[in-house]
Amino acid sequence: MSDAPLSCEAVLKEATEVIGSDSPRLDAELLLSHVTGWSRTSFRAWPEREVKATQLACFFSLVDQRYEGRPVAYLLGEQEFWSLPLKINPSTLIPRPDTECLVEAVLMLEMSENAIVLDLGTGTGAIALALASERPEWWVSACDAVGEAVELARENAARLDLPVTVYKSNWFADLPVGCFDLIVSNPPYIADNDHHLSAGDVRFEPSSALVAGNDGLADIRRIIADAPFWLSPGGWLILEHGYEQGEAVQRLFAEAGFTSVETRQDYGRRDRFTLGRKHHAER
Repeated sequence: MSDAPLSCEAVLKEATEVIGSDSPRLDAELLLSHVTGWSRTSFRAWPEREVKATQLACFFSLVDQRYEGRPVAYLLGEQEFWSLPLKINPSTLIPRPDTECLVEAVLMLEMSENAIVLDLGTGTGAIALALASERPEWWVSACDAVGEAVELARENAARLDLPVTVYKSNWFADLPVGCFDLIVSNPPYIADNDHHLSAGDVRFEPSSALVAGNDGLADIRRIIADAPFWLSPGGWLILEHGYEQGEAVQRLFAEAGFTSVETRQDYGRRDRFTLGRKHHAER
């Protein structure tokens, strides 16, 4: 790499050849935009625009980290979810677009105007904040067992000026007494021997947010078993899970007495989340 300034197009071409990801050009553009403050569209409008030599070292340092597999979102410190710019760090999962399908499903549920909602294992706060942005009349709270994640979710709520209360709690264990109309969660659901853990971005994400014992369903079992004690009659539980876990999760919902149990698909038409309703007559 020369110390002399290079054009945007030359810089992007060189980085694209190095990165080697599924979307190297996009990754390179995101990183260059982060370093220069220029929009991605400007790279196409003015490909000859020169990148300062002082910016090149920072940019290619990020490129090298991306080549090693570190997720772009961690390098940028930010990820968009539901059009919300969320601050992220390696203490949490990177919010995925497919989880937006879960948010869409929640917004279509039969819910009271002033519903009380809980997001379990919130991480960045993505689901809770998306719901709060769409339903300002709802009372939305969230929790996470990891202190860094709790602080991050609180920071995101403050930055976005969204009224989400975030607790430090291992699932329901340390929550204040309450009764919810909806409990939603994207819990760990990958088995510890799953080959996906050794590839892609998940290599750099916290295993505590990815891996669950007993074939990946340990945390899901725990949430389903405990949720009826925290749900109001007619309240909903909705959980994200692995694409091969739909039938197993449906059985767990049914065994716990939930009705209207249904598994729905993500944008890739893979089973991705299951929802069910607590029977109205339960106390």
